Amino acid sequence: MIDAAPLKDRIALVVGASRGIGYESALALARAGAHVVAAARTQGGLEALDDAIYAATGQHATLVPFDLVDGGGIDRLGGAIFERFARLDIWVNAAATLGAQGLTPVSHIDPRGFAKIEKTNFTATYRLIRSLEPLLRGSDAGRVIHLTTRLAREPEAFWGLYAATKAGAEAMMLAWGDEIESTPIRVCVLDPGRMRTQMRAQAFPGEDPQTLPHPSELGPLIVELARPDLTPPMKVSFKDWSAGLPTAALI
Repeated sequence: MIDAAPLKDRIALVVGASRGIGYESALALARAGAHVVAAARTQGGLEALDDAIYAATGQHATLVPFDLVDGGGIDRLGGAIFERFARLDIWVNAAATLGAQGLTPVSHIDPRGFAKIEKTNFTATYRLIRSLEPLLRGSDAGRVIHLTTRLAREPEAFWGLYAATKAGAEAMMLAWGDEIESTPIRVCVLDPGRMRTQMRAQAFPGEDPQTLPHPSELGPLIVELARPDLTPPMKVSFKDWSAGLPTAALI
């Protein structure tokens, strides 16, 4: 018999929850029984997510609007979660940006734009790990799902800053996961591949979005990786999982 609520009473933080993969991850976790703490910069997107979660579950999410470039805000986020829940069971790290310039030659990147992308994609990951690890240690089976990209390992022209910052964040996540392997926390780096997202449309405006998987298709995998009764691999790709390989085979 399939458990309709495998994440019942779990506390799940989704960073970057106002749209795309983060939005669909938050909705899938809520449908699986988790209480979602949704963090993003866009208030309107968070409110739309809360409406969708309430329509699906009859429960509201906890909304935390803030910008990842605000390191103090990240520290306050950890404190607020501790005060309300005293622990964190699931953290989905889905926030990332190409910046306002979009795809740009490395030598043409504006220094201020560089700082914004670096802080959002890389430094914020460090600040979140620092803020959230004590909360995850309070869980009996902490699960961290970090969204990455093939470009972190195979950079291409015009993707330099995005690829570099995502590579740094992925390396940091994997190193951290190795450091805490003796705890109940498990870190999984997930490559969603090409998805029908706003970022993809920004990079490839002429592409037909209907040829790409919708972010909602990631939902069942996110729930599987977050389950406390299963042990996720440190690396997994949506492409392999959707081809029928179980996550246990993707270590």
